Amino acid sequence: MVETRIAPRFRVDKRAIAEYGGDKYPCTIRDLSSTGAAIEFPDPVKVVPIATSFNLIMPDDGLKLPCRIVWKRDYRMGVTFD
Repeated sequence: MVETRIAPRFRVDKRAIAEYGGDKYPCTIRDLSSTGAAIEFPDPVKVVPIATSFNLIMPDDGLKLPCRIVWKRDYRMGVTFD
C-alpha cells in the first residue's frame, strides 16, 4: 500500500477532550501528525453529537486545536487540523 498522507503519523495513546458547543467529550488520540489525528471515543461516534468541526484539547500538552472531521467509523474519528 502506498502512503498518500502529507505528513507521517505516529501511534500514540494520548488523553484528549473533544470540545463542541460548550460540551466536552473525553477521547483518546490513537495516531497523530502535524496535519491531523485519529481519535477514539468510549462510545460509538454515531452517538457523539459533533457535526463537522470542533476543538481538540490535549491537556497534557497545553494545546487546543481547531479541527474538522474527515471520517467516522465505529468508535473512531479522523480529523484534520485547521
